[in-house]
Amino acid sequence: MEYHNPVLRQLSVDYLVTNPDGTYVDVTYGGGGHSRAILEKLADGRLIAFDQDPDAQSQLVEDERFTFVPSNFKNLGRFLKYHRAYPVNGILADLGVSSHQFDTPERGFSYREDGALDMRMNTQTGESAQDVVNQYDENALSEIFYRYGELSEGRALARRIIKARDERPIATTQQLVEAVRPSLLRGKEVKTLSKIFQAIRIEVNQEMAALESFLEQTVDALEVGGRLVVISYHSLEDRMVKNFMRAGNLRGEVEKDFYGNPLTPFKLITRKAVVPELEEININPRARSAKLRVAEKIIPRTNGNNIEK
Repeated sequence: MEYHNPVLRQLSVDYLVTNPDGTYVDVTYGGGGHSRAILEKLADGRLIAFDQDPDAQSQLVEDERFTFVPSNFKNLGRFLKYHRAYPVNGILADLGVSSHQFDTPERGFSYREDGALDMRMNTQTGESAQDVVNQYDENALSEIFYRYGELSEGRALARRIIKARDERPIATTQQLVEAVRPSLLRGKEVKTLSKIFQAIRIEVNQEMAALESFLEQTVDALEVGGRLVVISYHSLEDRMVKNFMRAGNLRGEVEKDFYGNPLTPFKLITRKAVVPELEEININPRARSAKLRVAEKIIPRTNGNNIEK
């Protein structure tokens, strides 16, 4: 578990695996903690794991029942069909950043360590946090701080960054911290820095768009009776997951048929979010913000062009 200490490891897998001979998906492999727990519960079942981070490939499990897909989970349906594993019996997503990513300074995910301002989940493609910080204009920067960090002082933060980069490009995490430091309220420095880095990371990796795409694909990718298990770490993710599980759409509005019967494809297994016990939080402080939600598919999707027979 040195690479990543998986949150709610056993509980999430217990919710997920209802058929030891079924096919399951771990869309956020990381260090393989959840995947190994899934394999322990399988007999003749099958596990397919996704991860876009090249570093994750150093942690792959050797098991004939296991298939690894080096891709973002927004490509869920395409790769499941390619591997002849569609639909499946359960899908697990442990969102957020792994311990390995946080603890590797050169990845740039943490404000606590000095390193290159990168923040890409996939280090081989896309723009980095340095690109965002040094190229976005004031409106764009303030918008991502407000939308993805839920920071009311987004405009002031954007101005601080622009002022600092006019003197020299912001290339490291600590240069970014120093740029925004004058706008940090006393006693709220840690919370604000966490939200600043969160907002930039979400923008760099287009995390909300990827999560939307992933969730929308899960309805058709799951067998009737299959389960969707998601662990989220901030309110934006959790709100989207909650709405989707409740209604089967991102709006969170339950559609009804002619007779007024709800058309949601899921039933909620967890009525409220499940949070880690204090014992787990003491062992792994990063678990403190985790929320686990579980839903089970009960009816085929019959709207639009996604008709399941």
